[in-house]
Amino acid sequence: MKKFRNAQLSDAERCFEIETSAYEGDEAATHAKICKRIETHPEGFLILEVDGEVVGFINCGCAHEVEMSDEDFKVLIGHDPDAPNVVIMSVVVDPKRQRKGYSRSLMDEFVKRMQRMDKEMIYLMCKEHHVPLYEKLGYSYLKPSASDHGGMTWHEMSMRL
Repeated sequence: MKKFRNAQLSDAERCFEIETSAYEGDEAATHAKICKRIETHPEGFLILEVDGEVVGFINCGCAHEVEMSDEDFKVLIGHDPDAPNVVIMSVVVDPKRQRKGYSRSLMDEFVKRMQRMDKEMIYLMCKEHHVPLYEKLGYSYLKPSASDHGGMTWHEMSMRL
């Protein structure tokens, strides 16, 4: 049975485990960053549980002006919960639970929640091979990103709500 809920600090260890198993090298958020995101903006940290186990999550911050390559924002420096723009930092599903539609379920629920919060835009960065997936989910390609987070090449995308 699937259940969506906001993260609690007690979820940090499991989220860190999923994050580090799904992302390459330095691109994964540290345990401290995950804790900071949960503490600072729990309503922007969506957990997916399946049969009582956390299998994935999305987390974000909100800003008036979006600069996708701003590394400080990844620890929510400049975050304003009342701002109209949502910046997704992680969309991740446990690699052992992938290919079951959980990413789509997470994203669909996340978008609904952001609409209920009267947000106007959602922004994210992804690697090139994920661009078609996000386009299927309703995102538009913006440009290659100036960010080299984790030593990777990123692409910026957005969705108007």
